[in-house]
Amino acid sequence: MEARKITANTESDYTSIVQSASFQKLLSEKKKFIIPITIFFFCFYFALPILTSFSTVLNNKFIGSISWAWVFAFLQFVMTWGLCMLYSKKAAKFDDLAEKVVKEGGKDK
Repeated sequence: MEARKITANTESDYTSIVQSASFQKLLSEKKKFIIPITIFFFCFYFALPILTSFSTVLNNKFIGSISWAWVFAFLQFVMTWGLCMLYSKKAAKFDDLAEKVVKEGGKDK
């Protein structure tokens, strides 16, 4: 009997948290950041194999015997590290918003 009561309380707590303004703000902020960054990542990542497979635009020389394909491939690593650093900095804001959600969720108890 008591297990049902705990489960019911937990479900109602979760429902109130999900419907709270602070939780909705957290989700909104994460979506505004993650969706564009993910689209950029996939476009940049898949551009190299698509361009090298179906065009010769990256075959032109950059410097000496280094072609633009090698430059683009190197930039894949730079892009990955850059996005990781950007997300790490942005995650601090997400953590603050999540902490606010947790604090507001604990007030009702």
